[in-house]
Amino acid sequence: MSQTDAVPGRPLAIECAGEILWLLPEHALWWPARRILWVADLHLGKAATYRALGQPVPAGTTRENLARLSALLNHYQPAQLVFLGDFLHAVQARTPSLLAELAAWREGHRSLPSLLVRGNHDSRAGDPPLSLGIETVDEPCAIGPFAACHHPRIDAVRYVIAGHLHPVLTLRGQGRDRLRLACFSFDDHCAVLPAFGEFTGGWQVERQPGRTLYAVGGSAVWRVPAAR
Repeated sequence: MSQTDAVPGRPLAIECAGEILWLLPEHALWWPARRILWVADLHLGKAATYRALGQPVPAGTTRENLARLSALLNHYQPAQLVFLGDFLHAVQARTPSLLAELAAWREGHRSLPSLLVRGNHDSRAGDPPLSLGIETVDEPCAIGPFAACHHPRIDAVRYVIAGHLHPVLTLRGQGRDRLRLACFSFDDHCAVLPAFGEFTGGWQVERQPGRTLYAVGGSAVWRVPAAR
């Protein structure tokens, strides 16, 4: 079975800003009422950027990331795809092979309206090629009761959905066991999505009052109990 034919994992439905959102174990967010798929921090071409600096990192991450994204698009059939910043990692990522892979991916989803909310890496890497037909805007971008952003922030009117931080948490067990997992972080005014790109680091987020964490592991998402 190819990644584009893979069966998506089991989502977790939550209520936020008066809407039902699905947290997907594929590190994405699904808003069923509007059929919008949100993803953050693809960082396409990050591995190529490191290879350009002489670092021996593996190739193929762009192809794998786009295949995982295509699997979600094929399954959910969204009316809109929203990228919450850091689509390309750097100027060095704009290699002929990466741009060709991007063009091939977009050709398979040509009719899908797509929006990129610029992040800090986008300001250096530049907007995606115009031929991809991806609309680019600065943050915040109002979408219903939500403000689509790259950087977590407080919006006076709307609930913010953002990326940038690549949140992860550490679960601790007996015998000094530790398990580090990507997570969704929801505060009173802002949600932060895990990074969609596989070749990314993570920011350790701690449990605290007013914050709800949802761990991602395997094919499931679950709410992490509040700190005692």
